[in-house]
Amino acid sequence: MVAVHVQYTSPPRGAAMRPPKNETLSIRTSAEVKMLLRLAAEREHRSISSMLEVLIREHATKLGLQAQALAEGAASSAANERTA
Repeated sequence: MVAVHVQYTSPPRGAAMRPPKNETLSIRTSAEVKMLLRLAAEREHRSISSMLEVLIREHATKLGLQAQALAEGAASSAANERTA
C-alpha cells in the first residue's frame, strides 16, 4: 500500500499569479500530431490542454516573445492609427 500526501502551498507574497483561463482555442490537426500531443501529455501527467500550453510557452520563450508586450504594442499601434 502506498500513501500519498499532497500539500498546497500558496505562492510567495509578491509572486505573479497567472491570469484565469477564459479563452477557447480550437485547432485542426492530423491524427499523428494529435497522438504525439496525447503521448507527451501522458508522459508528463498533464492534460492535453496543459501540455499544449507548456509547449506554446516554451516555444515563445525560445523566440523571445512576450504576450503582454505584444498586446501593449497592438494597443499603441491602434491608438496611433486613430490619431493620424
